[in-house]
Amino acid sequence: MQTYYACSVWAVEPFVSVDWLQEHRDEVILADIRWYLDGSSGRAAYEAGHIPGAVFVDLEEVLSEPHEDDSHGRHPLPTPERFAGGLASLGIGDDDVVIAYDDAGGVIAARLVWMLRVIGQRAALLDGGLRAWPEDDLHRGSPRPRAPATFTPTPWPQDRLALIEDVAGTADMLIDARDSERFTGGPDPLDPRSGHIPGARNVPTREHLDELDQIASPEQLRQTFAAAGIQAGTPVISYCGSGVTACHNLLALERAGLGLGRLYPGSWSEWSRDPSRPVETKR
Repeated sequence: MQTYYACSVWAVEPFVSVDWLQEHRDEVILADIRWYLDGSSGRAAYEAGHIPGAVFVDLEEVLSEPHEDDSHGRHPLPTPERFAGGLASLGIGDDDVVIAYDDAGGVIAARLVWMLRVIGQRAALLDGGLRAWPEDDLHRGSPRPRAPATFTPTPWPQDRLALIEDVAGTADMLIDARDSERFTGGPDPLDPRSGHIPGARNVPTREHLDELDQIASPEQLRQTFAAAGIQAGTPVISYCGSGVTACHNLLALERAGLGLGRLYPGSWSEWSRDPSRPVETKR
């Protein structure tokens, strides 16, 4: 059985249930963050059916910094000013509580939730994502835009981030959120080299989800992380292909009560583009 918390306490928890959302629907802003590796349009999927009142947050435009090449990763963190401006234009302000979802169990929407939580804002993932909401209650098209809000730019806390040089010399536990095939050097259509950062452990974030896209219990997550050598207090750096699904592993780590960890935003998309960086393919 999943455990969730009352409104006065939930802000410290990274996941909320549909029941909780329905009870507090008028107190939060819903954010739809759908994005697909194959290039399909997240906005088109949103317009084909989304939870009523949700705003669409574009991963490429709001949650990433525009760039000419991928040498620093495919989804580098946006500047605080770009992030704040993007949210403000969608009607999300400093005092708002944001509940984010996608149609992949939250592994994409986790990017927004982590970004908000890391700067002290209240945000959580909707457990189960779009699948958990009644299909006959989905809204089609685009809702009336929310009035612009005020969202104050806040610097990314450096103690929650790891740069490529930090990763290269770290003694922290490195966890890779990608699937095992890409981790072990299988075909990788997105980045120039296959494999993983030497010393990393594979903790595929999608394996935290059940058949209904719901997150595992804290106890189950602790077992998963323990198998990777992570206990309470273990310093952790999380990465993935481009710093998106790695955020879901960090939220899972927090749900398990094992700490907060750091994000390597450049992730494999940055590491693999630097020919001087070594690569491993063994599990």
